[in-house]
Amino acid sequence: MSENTLYIALADDDADDRLLFRNAMENLRINTELSIFNNGQELIDYLNSPNHRLPELIFLDLNMPVKTGMECLKEIRGDSIFSDITIAIYSTSSSERDIDETFISGANVYISKPNNFDKLKEAIAKVIEMNWQYHTSRLAKENFLLRI
Repeated sequence: MSENTLYIALADDDADDRLLFRNAMENLRINTELSIFNNGQELIDYLNSPNHRLPELIFLDLNMPVKTGMECLKEIRGDSIFSDITIAIYSTSSSERDIDETFISGANVYISKPNNFDKLKEAIAKVIEMNWQYHTSRLAKENFLLRI
């Protein structure tokens, strides 16, 4: 694996959304390695298992069985070993309550799941290409919600 490979994880319980996300990633032709998890508990189990490379970026659905995205976010942000991981909330929810709670809980960006493939590719590309050092140093609610 190249040092320039960006390691990304996706936790989403919807099989169609996982497939679309994988296809969008492949279409972007960005040097990435993608691991996909069917729910939040699978993601947390992976993060806590030894001898695995931690992702630099996690796309995290909020509404999942077993362990929700919000529970994952709080657990990840509660452990300093994961402090360098960027977390993009990736959800069908556009409720102000969810946006506020994920912002307060330490997510880096919030994306409402786009309704078509091209917009999905655009959203993923924007998140991947974002200058996170600059973005997180100026984190404010106004730049937390990614609009596509």
